[in-house]
Amino acid sequence: MSSKPSIPKGTRDFSTEEMLKREYIFETIKKVFRLYGYQPIETPAMENLTTLLGKYGEEGDKLLFRIINSGDFLSSVNDEELLKREPVKLSSKICEKGLRYDLTVPFARYVVQHRNEIVFPFKRYQIQPVWRADKPQKGRYREFFQCDVDVIGSDSLLNEYELIKIIDDIFKRLKIATVIKINNRKVLSGIAGYIGEADRITDITVAIDKLDKIGIEAVNAELSSKGLSAAAITNLQPVLQPSGNTDAKLDKLGKLLSQSETGMKGISELRTLFAYIKNSSLTCDVELDLTLARGLNYYTGAIIEVKSKDVSIGSICGGGRYDNLAGVFGMEGVSGVGISFGADRIYDVLNQLNLFNDIKVSSTEVLLVNFGENETQYALKILDLLRSLGVSTELFPDAVKLKKQMSYADSKKIPYIIIAGEDEIKNNSITIKNMSSGEQRKMPLKDLDLFVKGEIKKTK
Repeated sequence: MSSKPSIPKGTRDFSTEEMLKREYIFETIKKVFRLYGYQPIETPAMENLTTLLGKYGEEGDKLLFRIINSGDFLSSVNDEELLKREPVKLSSKICEKGLRYDLTVPFARYVVQHRNEIVFPFKRYQIQPVWRADKPQKGRYREFFQCDVDVIGSDSLLNEYELIKIIDDIFKRLKIATVIKINNRKVLSGIAGYIGEADRITDITVAIDKLDKIGIEAVNAELSSKGLSAAAITNLQPVLQPSGNTDAKLDKLGKLLSQSETGMKGISELRTLFAYIKNSSLTCDVELDLTLARGLNYYTGAIIEVKSKDVSIGSICGGGRYDNLAGVFGMEGVSGVGISFGADRIYDVLNQLNLFNDIKVSSTEVLLVNFGENETQYALKILDLLRSLGVSTELFPDAVKLKKQMSYADSKKIPYIIIAGEDEIKNNSITIKNMSSGEQRKMPLKDLDLFVKGEIKKTK
């Protein structure tokens, strides 16, 4: 007996209705990206492991899906190595490629590889799936889409400001109330130096990035397990949670980090960015969050994270400034900044808030009823006419009972039915039924374009 077919954990099938909703998200995001002058690229699903490893930190490397070499992949492994069963060492010998973990590292590789074809600053967007060998749970999948927008080849903080405007614009169009949290990795480096643990910046950022998920006590326990002294952990607490508005927080932080050149540079960058924001007309909330760390190792400046105000689901967008990523691939001195929209989490937020209600869930606008061979030529003429007018139209393929054809239209939520039977052919007319109201009307075929412009087009 054959087993029931299934898909891997952390992956999903999407129905037609779900795909139409997802495409609404993608199209909304793309429109805004293009509005700000960004252009699309794509990169392969798989990259060489040499491209991916070491860019996401130790935890990120563990979550990479590795692809076993084709052919005799064990030819380079001896029996002793097999018996030791050391997966990390074995994978380095039998795997040369991996599925991409995000879109930023492949983008940096792309920039370096195609540097002679690119005009800088280079503004690109990319919407493709990524894969992470994470534990599947609500809002967290092993295969999911990212919608990235980056600008590389410019140090200007106007780029960070523009990304914040893009975030605001997209979520305003999607009708999701959000809060944008901002911090700076230079400030976190300064804090690490202030508490006497400058060489533990990675351990500190990885731990405090989990603050919202596991709480302050668990974060402190993790910092202790990484070897931070009790005094350093104690000194860290008030630094991460200063009181007052943004200016007050930065003033207090400036006094604490006055001896840190890197920390003061980060504070200066935050002051500039928040000055741009203050003079802007944003609809979302924006706040300085000194606990925001963004665990990825390649961030060097501003870091950004976006959360829904009405649904508890974690980050729905995030990113930051990276100065050294292209340098890893041999192209020094090229700074970039970008953000990534989590399409899957955005979908879940829209779903929970019932914000898909107004979205058209059928791509077909008109269904032509099939009465049989004698009426087919007339129906095909109407079909071609509607499609030439830009109306998505179907002709039911089989001359079955009208009830079945109506049921088909109803299940696909097709808004209009056109009836073209013997009587309509005789009078060179059509009968149109509005499936929502049940109203039927007859009209000359020559008036169909007027109906399209007056009824169908206005609902698009």
